[in-house]
Amino acid sequence: MGKVEITRVVIDTNVVVSALLFGGVPGKLVPLWKTGRIRVLASKEMIEEYLRVLAYPKFELSEEEINYLLYQESLRYFEIVTTKPGPKIVEEDPSDDMFIRCAEAGKADTIISGDQHLLDLKSYDKIKILTPSQFLEDML
Repeated sequence: MGKVEITRVVIDTNVVVSALLFGGVPGKLVPLWKTGRIRVLASKEMIEEYLRVLAYPKFELSEEEINYLLYQESLRYFEIVTTKPGPKIVEEDPSDDMFIRCAEAGKADTIISGDQHLLDLKSYDKIKILTPSQFLEDML
């Protein structure tokens, strides 16, 4: 029997937050990362953004709920990678570069995003940039 290839992915903040809080299509990613079917990569910068967004008042989450979502439901399954600075990639929104840098550093196959600036790129080097729906379709 051959070795099963595990897809290495970077998931942008809006998709992670949607998956954890609202389910829907992004929520279908959670069992994939929990069972190891996908290997989610994250950088320190991305984790700081996940934390900042989960703390938005509109979500009305307590510190305990944020910690649970972040540390029990996600980060314990994620691989933390160290990124390197580089030239600007996403001209329209350079803050999106952190996802591409993480994908490069962790040798990801795909970036899963709902961000139009990233999706407009379609790919970067050999890294595909897909919506959650496109990624899930690709997995089947």
